[in-house]
Amino acid sequence: MFRLEARPEPSRLWTFGSPLLALLVTVLIGVALFVALGKDPVRGLQVFFWEPVKSPYALGELMVKATPLLIIALGLAVCFRSNVWNIGAEGQFVIGAVAAGGVALLADKTTGPWIIVAIIAAGVLGGMAWAGITALLRDRFNANEILVSLMLVYVADMVLSYLVFGPWKDPQGYNFPQTKTFEAVTQIPRLMQGSRVSIGIFLALAGAAALWVFLFRTYAGFAQQVGGLAPAAARYAGFSSRKALWVALLTSGGAAGLAGALEVAGPIGQLTTYVPAGYGFAAIIVAFVGRLHPVGMVFSAILMSMFYIGGELAQSRLGLPKSLTGVFQGLLLFSLLACDTLIAYRIVSPPKRPPTAPPSRGRHQWPGEAGSTAAPAKHTD
Repeated sequence: MFRLEARPEPSRLWTFGSPLLALLVTVLIGVALFVALGKDPVRGLQVFFWEPVKSPYALGELMVKATPLLIIALGLAVCFRSNVWNIGAEGQFVIGAVAAGGVALLADKTTGPWIIVAIIAAGVLGGMAWAGITALLRDRFNANEILVSLMLVYVADMVLSYLVFGPWKDPQGYNFPQTKTFEAVTQIPRLMQGSRVSIGIFLALAGAAALWVFLFRTYAGFAQQVGGLAPAAARYAGFSSRKALWVALLTSGGAAGLAGALEVAGPIGQLTTYVPAGYGFAAIIVAFVGRLHPVGMVFSAILMSMFYIGGELAQSRLGLPKSLTGVFQGLLLFSLLACDTLIAYRIVSPPKRPPTAPPSRGRHQWPGEAGSTAAPAKHTD
């Protein structure tokens, strides 16, 4: 029977090999899932891993999905490396979209292109303000940031619903819960005609480069990580754990708000109840699959966007529910958690026991008899 044995030190090989093994496990379980659903597994894998990259248009749609995932994951990486567990990036994404949409609704036919800067700034500030609530409650009242940030997601959804069902509802929208379509001047500039890819992809890649410099090449990035992981050591070194908390949450909230602004002023073009797309939760998986490293998160964001597009294609071409996207995301997360065990432990086989001599089948020897090892019994008168 195999068993786990603790390693003397964490394995560097499995630190980077674990996500690849988790992806392989996810694919194998996915194949079994397609077979169980009565679908061709080869066709199913093709829908998830080939269709999203087979043409320039498909690659463009892949980048559209990957952009918000990467931006949000970059902000979350700052939190998680600082030991601050922001689970409410989805709410910060929504409020950033609401703030950006509010500015976009102010535009008219005479508004200049400067409005795009105001829209992006409003989205960033909206996300920071929403994350600031979590930072304030954690800092002043020692509230659990996991619960606070998560509950604020539902509050953000209610704020969005109130606005699109109420004061911001399009009077000519046939009673649908949505705002009017934003003016063309508010559209985030696109890279090319006929594609939905915007300059947001450059902002995401620039953010990845900036995060790498901040975390691994600056004194402030080092202090940020120490302040979250070892508050006592940080105080001894003169670092502020409170500052680490605020920087982490405000950075994460601003990144999520930026993603929300790029989404509503880009592909969506208006505020609707469908703005919450689950990007804030999926970005948590992106961050951990990418090992909280900017380069790793670029590739994991592409992988997660393939799951999004694959789920949509599986619904239209294979007749499967769109929720299959969430299934693959969950499989990847739990496979990663299982495979991460190999970082601190290794699988070993039990040691072989030495062979034992078979019992003697000869005549029973009485005590005191020649060849007997037992002492003869003593008799007394």
